[in-house]
Amino acid sequence: MTTLRQYIRRAAVALAIAVAATAVQAQRVRTGIEVLKASGFKQLEGKRVGLITNPTGVDNDMVSDIDILAAAKNVKLVALFGPEHGVRGSAHAGDAVGNAADPTTGVPVYSLYGKNRMPSREMLQGIDVLVYDIQDIGCRSFTYISTLGNVMKAAAEYGIKVLVLDRPNPLGGEKIEGCITEDDCVSFVSQFKIPYVYGLTPGETALLLNGENLLGKRCDLEVVRMKGWKRRMTYDQTGLPWVLPSPHIPQPVSAPFYSVSGIVGELDSLSIGVGYTLPFQLFGAPWIKAPELAQRMNALRLPGVMFRPMYFTPFYAYGKGKELQGVQVYFTDYRKARLTDIQFYVLQELYALYPDHDVMAEASDNRKNMIDKVCGSKQIRRLFMLHHRWADAKPYWDKDVEAFRKTARKYWLYK
Repeated sequence: MTTLRQYIRRAAVALAIAVAATAVQAQRVRTGIEVLKASGFKQLEGKRVGLITNPTGVDNDMVSDIDILAAAKNVKLVALFGPEHGVRGSAHAGDAVGNAADPTTGVPVYSLYGKNRMPSREMLQGIDVLVYDIQDIGCRSFTYISTLGNVMKAAAEYGIKVLVLDRPNPLGGEKIEGCITEDDCVSFVSQFKIPYVYGLTPGETALLLNGENLLGKRCDLEVVRMKGWKRRMTYDQTGLPWVLPSPHIPQPVSAPFYSVSGIVGELDSLSIGVGYTLPFQLFGAPWIKAPELAQRMNALRLPGVMFRPMYFTPFYAYGKGKELQGVQVYFTDYRKARLTDIQFYVLQELYALYPDHDVMAEASDNRKNMIDKVCGSKQIRRLFMLHHRWADAKPYWDKDVEAFRKTARKYWLYK
């Protein structure tokens, strides 16, 4: 018979093993900042540095790049640059961000999401190298890669080197979905001719933008590679701590769900969970009957996902204070799931159930314009609206994937 003392001893041993295993797991991937630190900052030796970052720019112990570079004796940190949401990450989506000084280091902070989307000559005075370290979420409409491209354009114009400290793509490095951005839909949410889900890390994205001449002029670019990252990895497999890259991406799983619902999130009359506790994981409205929609969605047998009836009351944004009904999306096999298709199948089934609520047709002209910009093509909305069937638009959505996959492989840093 096991005594209480033996039970406690065994439990303590099991806990110690679990803690040790967690510690080992936490070191499974070393991001670019970790590799740079290990080198003694050799790429920045004696350089005056401008750092483009936000709260996600941390090492494996969650120490900010700002503090790390400010303390490095062989580096001179002279300026900080913030993307959408700001250096400290407190601004909401779409809000302009102003200039200031960092309260800890006193280093001037310049916004790249306000009056200036690109660093100006004045901002870059006295800078030898621009260091970029921001966690991305692998989706074209998430604006950090637009900021990366603009930084690279300015660096090329003024003869400044760019050093990208690489980080994982939380969608993994295998998923590619969506058509290439077309000329009449280029905007800050679709700035480059790449698919909506592009399957590259920030460093690989920078190499592709530079190598394929997507910026007009090439810059002097170097990427500090991660160690231990594999293309098949989802973020939870990296062992890295997650720092939210924007207010509505609080957990690693929020990143793939952004691609699941972010396009139709531009509509006026459908909730995708923003304003509730499950951003991007829900589809809901007051006129939906949750069991009906869940049944229709599950009957489609979409690979890798399932749908649960959901009842929720948003705290803000669309539907604030009202009970909405709809579905919550679950991954059952993430590798098989087609992320972006899901939202269009939801629109398809909503129209079949509730033709009096055509959320795409009812959208304001401004919202329709945003849908087109986020999709990167006016054809997706036009083709879908022919019969409210995703099958009509899906071939166009998929048409550039394999060609881009072939191009992207030239810039892979990881297998």
